[in-house]
Amino acid sequence: MRITALRELPRDRVEVELDERSWRVLPAAAVVRAGLVVGRTLDRETARELARELRRSSALGDAMRALRYRDLSKRRLDERLQARGAGVDARAAALETLERAGLVDDTRVAAGRARSLAERGYGDAAIRHALEQEHVAAVHVEEAVAALEPEAERATRLLGPTPGPKELRRLAAKGFDPDLLAEFAPELDAG
Repeated sequence: MRITALRELPRDRVEVELDERSWRVLPAAAVVRAGLVVGRTLDRETARELARELRRSSALGDAMRALRYRDLSKRRLDERLQARGAGVDARAAALETLERAGLVDDTRVAAGRARSLAERGYGDAAIRHALEQEHVAAVHVEEAVAALEPEAERATRLLGPTPGPKELRRLAAKGFDPDLLAEFAPELDAG
């Protein structure tokens, strides 16, 4: 079978015609990367290359949809692609492409998530735990926590001028350092 026409369609798709009959509509990127051109024979090796590029294209599309609403760590995104059935090569290609484009960046994920949790009143221990659950590397976790306002200042602001036992328990439950919170306990004894 020989490719007799390639017709561009909306949304980055291409209609492929074999032996003057419509065959398939494929993503344009897969057609280009597989080297499909008019006049080329669709032999076994070309079909394999096309199948490989279609798997990569599918994995990249799945990854883009996963990133549409929320930043994900590289490992978390890899797990999602694996759960969707993407093979090792397709996942690696998709992640590499997204990293080069700056759409997958564990440093940014860690910093953004840490900042968000700190703004919601969480302490350093809870932030570290949440980032570890996101499968962010330890070095990125520590950088993100170090960039935050110091935990003591956040605790002081959250406790207000007259902290009570209820407020201290709440901060302890939100991952604040118990030794830090103990510093506020003498104020309770005096009050």
